[in-house]
Formats: sequence, structure tokens, C-alpha cells
Amino acid sequence: MQQGIQEGKQQGMQQGIREGLIEAIELGLSIKFGAAGSALLARVRQVEEVDRQRAINEVVKGAATLAEVEAAL
Repeated sequence: MQQGIQEGKQQGMQQGIREGLIEAIELGLSIKFGAAGSALLARVRQVEEVDRQRAINEVVKGAATLAEVEAAL
């Protein structure tokens, strides 16, 4: 039972991290690229790996063009 509780907590934390990263990416895309950036959100939401989401977030921060973000996806 304890193990199940621990696993549930871990999964909940991971889900929270993923959701936070997606929100950060969404904000960055909309601020930097407007509606065109927001159009990429469906593809961003398909990425489930936290490390890859972090990498995409870093690309969004430094990207000068939307093509750079698309290449990261």
C-alpha cells in the first residue's frame, strides 16, 4: 500500500511538471509569435517526455523564428 502511495505521488509530481512546462511553452509561443506560435500547441502537447519538453522550452526562449521551434518539435 505504501509503495502504491509513493508511486501515485511520483506520477502526480511528474504530471504537474509536464503541465507547467506546457504552460511555459504556450506562453512563450504566444508572446513571441502570436497566433502562429499558438498554432503549434497541438504538437507541443503530444510531447510527453519531460526532458524533451524542457529542451523545447529552451528553444522557444532563444528562438528568433518560428521555424526554429518547429525544427525542435
